[in-house]
Amino acid sequence: MTDNEEYLAEIKKIIDNRGEDDTAPYLVYQFAQVYERYFGKRPSYRDVKKRYNDLVLSMEDSIRKKIEMSEDPLSTALVYARIGNYIDFGAMNHVDEGTFLSLFEDAALLPHDKGVYESFRQQLVSAEKFLLIADNCGEIVLDRIFLEQLKKEYPQLDPEVMVRGAEVLNDATLEDAVYTGVNKIARVIPNGSGVAGTVYNMLSDEARAALDTADVILAKGQGNYESLCRQGRHVFYSFLCKCDLFVSRFEVPRLTGIFVEEQA
Repeated sequence: MTDNEEYLAEIKKIIDNRGEDDTAPYLVYQFAQVYERYFGKRPSYRDVKKRYNDLVLSMEDSIRKKIEMSEDPLSTALVYARIGNYIDFGAMNHVDEGTFLSLFEDAALLPHDKGVYESFRQQLVSAEKFLLIADNCGEIVLDRIFLEQLKKEYPQLDPEVMVRGAEVLNDATLEDAVYTGVNKIARVIPNGSGVAGTVYNMLSDEARAALDTADVILAKGQGNYESLCRQGRHVFYSFLCKCDLFVSRFEVPRLTGIFVEEQA
């Protein structure tokens, strides 16, 4: 997209000198710092975020009714919250409203989810602090509905929601959490950085403490999976496989939902 040799040389230097544990979200964050020095601020997703927050807010009553009428409301809420992960302008070349809405037609746990879901339930019984690491706008409305159901079934839980600490793509920030009412059901914690993931050594003290002290952690989205996995933490991950890397890694068709547990 550019033949600016100085810019490309800086990007190549980042790639050539990347650390063994540097993840894609962190590298993209570094690329963005260089980009803005050469070409100015990247386009804002503020209007896009409001559009999708408003879209999912308009669906809230019907979604809640379907959840409450289902055989297992918590699992249905979990699957709906995962469907919201489709709204991703980082991993997707094109986000289509029609495709997004069609995903709600089949909101059952997949066979490969069920063992993880049982483990998730078992962990919740004795848990007190629950941390949901949010991903995208729109999706965060469904996260709130999921948290409402979670608190119904496990009233002893003290939920916290971690959001991005700065604007990055269409990821959810404190502003989105307040706009969609997440702050009314859970304590919202900005993570202290503008990385489209959760890089531990870039977290604020408050966000680091939330991650370190949570009894159960649910991390949403591919970026959180990429930046948190293989760090020796006990984390449940929920996302849709949206790009070639994840489709091949999990050996599933595109837009398949994944619910996996990484043991400490």
